[in-house]
Amino acid sequence: QVQLVESGGGLVQAGGSLRLSCAASGRTFSSYAMGWFRQAPGKEREFVAAISWSGGSTNYADSVKGRFTISRDNAKNTVYLQMNGLKPEDTAVYYCAAKLYGTARSTSEYKYWGQGTQVTVSS
Repeated sequence: QVQLVESGGGLVQAGGSLRLSCAASGRTFSSYAMGWFRQAPGKEREFVAAISWSGGSTNYADSVKGRFTISRDNAKNTVYLQMNGLKPEDTAVYYCAAKLYGTARSTSEYKYWGQGTQVTVSS
């Protein structure tokens, strides 16, 4: 069982940066690949980034590649999403999620989800 709690969201100006954190419970955190997803009003939840259990493999949605960086600190049971060069279209509720082992881009592959944190980017 894994519980996830996101933090770090807020209101920023376009071009600004935010660092999201996702704190995970459980002693098996290192066995899980972690992902970040987001959902804007009226839209489907979409993949943002994912990282393998070791941190050795990452992947990103094309829309955020080069701007966002996912990382993890297994000693702290925490995964991060560093977001730079934020755009208004990045506005969404951001969720972290966990699945066993390998990374994936589909929401259905992830078993555990946090409650989300709101990111709003103003222009």
